[in-house]
Amino acid sequence: MILTKKEIEQEIKRGRIKISSYDSKNLGPASYDLSLSNEFALFNESIINVNEKTDYKNYTRKVRTNKLTLGPGDFALAITNEKISLPDDICGWLGGRSRYARVGLQIHVTAAFIQPGVSNKQALELYNASRNTLVIEAGTKICQIVFERTEGKAHYSGKFKKQLNL
Repeated sequence: MILTKKEIEQEIKRGRIKISSYDSKNLGPASYDLSLSNEFALFNESIINVNEKTDYKNYTRKVRTNKLTLGPGDFALAITNEKISLPDDICGWLGGRSRYARVGLQIHVTAAFIQPGVSNKQALELYNASRNTLVIEAGTKICQIVFERTEGKAHYSGKFKKQLNL
């Protein structure tokens, strides 16, 4: 069941959903807008063998900038300013905002699911699917999180559980 504004507010008041730097202006009818930090991971040109041991950190360089320029077909990792903490019975889904999708910006390629029990900042996979160069500013409300109540409880304990940077 997707949580609507009233339910999200109640879960925040109860301390079950925690959003660092919470701002009620970012709360929509059934989602919460998250903003882009100034931390990015840019890929070096290389051949990447994709398997269970693949670590993106071996193929990227960290960059801090207030403006990221993505040419057509460019891909970069980013992270949100906000830290999201979820209880064991609520998960989340990241979604792009339609205003940016309409100019060709994808904010996640495949990793949109946020596990119950996390307490981290959200990694984003920025991809420019347009023919235009896109300039994206840190602080932009780049995506939204949709909260969903789970049947039963689950708790994520993987390596990104407490991710605070790339």
